[in-house]
Amino acid sequence: MATLHVAPTFLRPAETTAGGGSYGKPITFLPKSKRPISVCLAVSSPESMSTSETGKPEIEIEFVGPKAGSDGSYPVERAKAVSGEKLLRNIMLDNKIELYANYGKVMNCGGGGSCGTCIVEILDGKHLLNERTNTELRYLKKKPESWRLACQTIVGNKENSGKVVVQRMPQWKK
Repeated sequence: MATLHVAPTFLRPAETTAGGGSYGKPITFLPKSKRPISVCLAVSSPESMSTSETGKPEIEIEFVGPKAGSDGSYPVERAKAVSGEKLLRNIMLDNKIELYANYGKVMNCGGGGSCGTCIVEILDGKHLLNERTNTELRYLKKKPESWRLACQTIVGNKENSGKVVVQRMPQWKK
């Protein structure tokens, strides 16, 4: 990571316009030495975030398969969801992404959080999910912190957007 050191200086706008017409354009400042400095600002605004057709923030999710293919790469399936509106389990089922191992297909609790068969591992984007619930703390107390129950994991918080990478059936990963 590069570090940028800037000496403090007093800057004033070279010109001001009524109505603030300089959004998204470089702004020129004149320091006391009278040499102009151009500054381009990157602003994170709701318009720049990933949004759905409804204008709500959206989370992109990549689901990595549990076993590598013959070429050594893991299969990846993708889905999108409106931030804060769905559980990870429902997103997977809606998009026909395999969630359960053979035993779990028959013996799952239907998303009630009482069986522990919908385990996934969050490889990236943990900050875009809710904290572990009490149910998860009980079922996953001896499992890695990155493991979650899909039926207890809310994707997003209605305000954030980004990308989450999920390992399906991490107990199978070799």
